[in-house]
Amino acid sequence: MNAFTLSPQKWINATNAIGIISKSGRYGGTYAHKDIAFKFASWISVEFELYIVKEFQRLKQEEQKLIGWTAKRELSKINYHIHTDAIKQNLIPAEITTLQANFIYANEADVLNVAMFGMTAKQWRDANPELKGNIRDYATINELICLSNMESLNAVFIDEGLTQQERLVKLNQIAIQQMRILEDVENRRLLK
Repeated sequence: MNAFTLSPQKWINATNAIGIISKSGRYGGTYAHKDIAFKFASWISVEFELYIVKEFQRLKQEEQKLIGWTAKRELSKINYHIHTDAIKQNLIPAEITTLQANFIYANEADVLNVAMFGMTAKQWRDANPELKGNIRDYATINELICLSNMESLNAVFIDEGLTQQERLVKLNQIAIQQMRILEDVENRRLLK
């Protein structure tokens, strides 16, 4: 029972306790390792214990978001090199500058953005000036899976010589089909 009393000094002496120090007199006091202090505070106050539990849950949620973000970023990189190599080999002439090449890469990334999200990176930034990052940072896992697949497919389409407009139409159809399938799978999993 928490009505039982025992001075900290008697407790330390009786149990040969470690992690807790108690001194009498001026500038005295009881000092304990943080784990002991948390347990003691939880014993004294139910509100404090509830606060600790809630804070722990919040931190675990934040940790999961961070892990999810890292996984999403890794997922978005899976087929990136396949896509950029196809662009480099088929769409970028040797005579152009690095700045011009970067424009081509960005333009091709926007083909994927339009096929998947219905807008270019610039259109998304203009519509969301308060958000940091880019459109892909706010994509769902399913959208990133689909986007990764489209990078690979766009590389094949580029190698086959399809025009940008032809690729955009095909990629948009594929995005719609894949998103429908991925969402159906997710909905069935949630219903189980």
